[in-house]
Amino acid sequence: MTSSGDTTDPTGTAGTAGTTGRPPRWKVVGPGLVVAATGVGAADLVATLVAGAKFGYTLLWVAVLGAVLKVVLVEGAGRYSLATQRTIFEGWRSLGRWTTWYFAPYILVWGVVYGATAMSSTALPVVALVPDLSLRWTAVAFGLAGLVLVWFGSYGVFEKITAALVGVMFVTVVGAAVLTLPNLGEVLGGLRPALPDDSLVNVLGIAGGVGGTITLAAYGYWLREKGWHTPRFMRVMRIDNGVAYAVTGVFVVSMLVVGAELLYSAGIAMETGDQALVQLSDVLADRYGEVFGTVFLVGFWASSFSSLIGVWSGVSLMFADFVGNLRDLPSGHPDTRTGGRLFKAYLLWLTFPPMLLLLLDEPVGLILAYGVLGALFMPFLAITLLVLLNKRRPGALPHSDVPPEWRNGWLSNTGLAVCAVLFLLLGANELREVLAPYVPFLEG
Repeated sequence: MTSSGDTTDPTGTAGTAGTTGRPPRWKVVGPGLVVAATGVGAADLVATLVAGAKFGYTLLWVAVLGAVLKVVLVEGAGRYSLATQRTIFEGWRSLGRWTTWYFAPYILVWGVVYGATAMSSTALPVVALVPDLSLRWTAVAFGLAGLVLVWFGSYGVFEKITAALVGVMFVTVVGAAVLTLPNLGEVLGGLRPALPDDSLVNVLGIAGGVGGTITLAAYGYWLREKGWHTPRFMRVMRIDNGVAYAVTGVFVVSMLVVGAELLYSAGIAMETGDQALVQLSDVLADRYGEVFGTVFLVGFWASSFSSLIGVWSGVSLMFADFVGNLRDLPSGHPDTRTGGRLFKAYLLWLTFPPMLLLLLDEPVGLILAYGVLGALFMPFLAITLLVLLNKRRPGALPHSDVPPEWRNGWLSNTGLAVCAVLFLLLGANELREVLAPYVPFLEG
């Protein structure tokens, strides 16, 4: 999202680390695709699939809006990191200790619950293909596979694997939409804003869920790992971010098309959670043959596994930077980078404690804390970016202020304000759903 002060590249160049001049644009797509692929997991595909199954194309405009809002947020996070050459957590820390008090329990609780969810989601399509496998132990195997891949691999290897998984997702998810032969007139009609009765929860879920939560804040860390770490790379970052979320938009629109054409038109009710995607593979197999159902399950797996390894990489970098800041390590210390000691410590946290959740019943207290803290993160990100990307703040950390040419203009401020309001509404709805079983007057 451009602003009044960020329409030019001060050097007139944008490229990869160690080069001069501007390389062809297709060569600069990288961290944005990683953050988008990490964010588009099974839950996002299910949300848009269910919306299409319930309301046809009516909420297509919301899926497009969700992708645009994530462009705004990720661009803000990337611009802050490049303009200040500091991480997003260093920016949060400059706002006061309250950010640490929120972030510390959040990243610890989130890691345990998400780790178990990601492993199960990755295992589910494989078990659907090979029913003799145990879901629990297949999930454990994928958790270990993600650990090994990220532990021993460089950022460059990780990026290439993610790009390959995105390719599989594109072929399968977009292919499923093309198979349905969508009515283009109805598709275009879905771009007109409209709210059917009882659709508010679906609207919030689609707009808020398209393309990630905490992983959006990891974008600046992946930029640094890529070697894009100064304002010279601002234009490249924006191209990267825009291309990545254009791809994301294609994914979510494709799933809504599938839901509208295959399920809404046939009146097929959906399962809940990730089982909806297994059900969809059965519908595709019945309609177009077993091969298409199998291919879609492969795409489901690619979506889930790309999210798993993306979190194993990106959120581990965030945790390493968080602990490094608390220990007053210099910015970019080896312990806080890919392969560093603090990075590996969180990798272990993401992998092994969650396995206990796979083997035991889910502890109510942990799930409750996960829901409450998670509902607050997106408003937290949007509001703090509004503060960090505007005028100088008294008492800020040295060099944490954004130079005037890279601060928000009215367009960026408007976009972030819309994000803040939307995610506050979404967070309030999530809090109500989490607390309703324990607070009777919140039910209904």
